[in-house]
Amino acid sequence: MKQPNLSTAGLIGIMFWIIALCGGVKINSLITVATVGAISAYLSVMNNQYQMLRIKSFINPWSDPEGNGYQLIQSLLAIGSGGVLGKGFGLSMQKLQYLPIQHTDFIFAIYAEEFGLLGSIFLLGFLAIFSYLSLRIAIKSRNNYTKLVATGCATLLIGQSLIHIAVTTGSMPTTGLPLPFVSYGGNSLIGSLFIAALLLRCSLESTGFIGNLRARKTLN
Repeated sequence: MKQPNLSTAGLIGIMFWIIALCGGVKINSLITVATVGAISAYLSVMNNQYQMLRIKSFINPWSDPEGNGYQLIQSLLAIGSGGVLGKGFGLSMQKLQYLPIQHTDFIFAIYAEEFGLLGSIFLLGFLAIFSYLSLRIAIKSRNNYTKLVATGCATLLIGQSLIHIAVTTGSMPTTGLPLPFVSYGGNSLIGSLFIAALLLRCSLESTGFIGNLRARKTLN
């Protein structure tokens, strides 16, 4: 919040809120925290001019097509020009310096342009499968600690992906969140891999693999 980086702060807040919900925190407390978070976000937008401009450009990007609304308009053009089947891998036109930050914060727009509607549905289907598997890991966890860790990892990866896609499609104001495992950048990739590794560890714990391995070492 202090940087300011409202999108990352919001994502982390959502993660803690969902973890608290799964951990059995009272609804009244969760509502209070959500209210405080909403007020904090409002104050951040009112005190940071660029955040206010992003919201205005989200509501009507065509009011300033060569300024604040330029990026969103170019993103929508990329997605729309992809059609059903897309232009083909590597054949995007918008990535040729038409769409700013196309390799990180708006990578999904380039993906949709090159792979089209079918490719986008495939990616969303992959996210749905990943969500289902993450939910199974959390439900089958043998202790509350592992369940909450799995819930937090899934919320970070899936929530960040959905926010990224929502931004590129004009469903929410522009933020600076990359698409996990897809966007360019070593820090983003390493962070996503660490979170996925934690989720895999929770899966091994829930299946009893770690416990069986320790038992074998003890017997040996």
